[in-house]
Amino acid sequence: MKIILNKIKTQRRYRLLLSCLLILIAFFIATDFQPIGRKKTKKLVIGAFTGSYWDLQNGYAYKILDEAIEEYKKENPEVEVEYVSGITRDDYQEWLAEQMAQGKMPDVFFVPSDDFSNFAQIGAMMNLNVFIKKDKDFHLENFYKKTLQSGSYKNVQYALPYECAPTLMMVNKTLLREKEVKLSGKEWTWGDFYNACEKVGRQLEADTDQYGVINYGWQDAFAANNVKLFNSKGTECDFTSANIYEAILFLERLSKLPQGRVTSAMDFYKGRVAFEPMLFSEYRAYISSEFSAQNYADFDWSYTTMPAGTSGKNISRLDTLNVAMYSETRNPKEAWEFMKVLTASEKIQSKIFDYSEGISPLINVTEDPQIAAHVKESYGVTLDRDVISYAMENAVTDVKFNSYHDAETEVSSAVNSILDAKTNIQMEQIIWNRRINSYLKKIK
Repeated sequence: MKIILNKIKTQRRYRLLLSCLLILIAFFIATDFQPIGRKKTKKLVIGAFTGSYWDLQNGYAYKILDEAIEEYKKENPEVEVEYVSGITRDDYQEWLAEQMAQGKMPDVFFVPSDDFSNFAQIGAMMNLNVFIKKDKDFHLENFYKKTLQSGSYKNVQYALPYECAPTLMMVNKTLLREKEVKLSGKEWTWGDFYNACEKVGRQLEADTDQYGVINYGWQDAFAANNVKLFNSKGTECDFTSANIYEAILFLERLSKLPQGRVTSAMDFYKGRVAFEPMLFSEYRAYISSEFSAQNYADFDWSYTTMPAGTSGKNISRLDTLNVAMYSETRNPKEAWEFMKVLTASEKIQSKIFDYSEGISPLINVTEDPQIAAHVKESYGVTLDRDVISYAMENAVTDVKFNSYHDAETEVSSAVNSILDAKTNIQMEQIIWNRRINSYLKKIK
């Protein structure tokens, strides 16, 4: 009997020891085998691409990101932050798709404007509304309102703006002075624009022809005339509106002006063209490279707002690079704090003016007189507060959806066909409206 009792006691001790061992193993697994008293190390993975978002040469691809990580680590030393370098802008979307398929999606990732709606529709981005509402140190009013709209989908803020660039009208001031053309300030119109182009444009000798404008396209005209081309889902197109008719009429008038020998964008830089729409990032890149090489052009040029259409305003199209949080991240708190450093820190955002080509979506940074003075002195770039502020307040972001570029190509074909055919514009609008909507149904 004693032998049996001893066996039972021994078995109980073994079970107790085994239970303790299992509990200990579970504890170490849960704490990633960290010693007692030491905080668990967490890891944030950032999705980023090399090169410039604006398709410009840039030797500081990760400079701002590195400084943001350094700044973040000061307050969060227990968090390890890493990113994969060397992914090109062209390969970036495919890389993200592969990471998602493999269950390795970055916690925080940059979102080009072309990809935003795709990620929103598949639920890849975290709803940030709760974070924004709870965080008393984060203020939406610090951002240009239109940049926030670029990261919003169906009234949900899915991304925060990191860098942006409005389209502005570059102006050859020397040509305008020679022709005694004066623009009527920031609120100028298609009428002012056309009259200036008409006065400047003339055919001279082969290398000295002058032209009013280059690269003013239907996107600029449609934005200027308050055209609402696609619905939010990209399933329908309204190509028959009166605003589109007015915009095409204006493009037709411009096309009849003497075209001289303008063949490329370089004609503007040669001083032969009075106007050219250009992303502010492109303007910055050209001026900075010219300034650093001390290779000044022999004409004076600057920028102003885009001209307003007969039914619209001085609207600038706006392109924004956003930052989002993966919807299934295991570290949402840490990811949010890092997103704030990237987008809401004035210290980090000011680096855009040294290491990139766009402008900051933070009002106080882009409109800071000290930053403007620094950018002018260091790079020769003028940050015209009045023009930039006006353009950002009156900016518009393109409706983005799956196959947007394909649909945009169809619209380009429609506008070019109408301008080339020189037939009844309104009848052609009806015909092309059917074609475009039929095409939208096919690609959905």
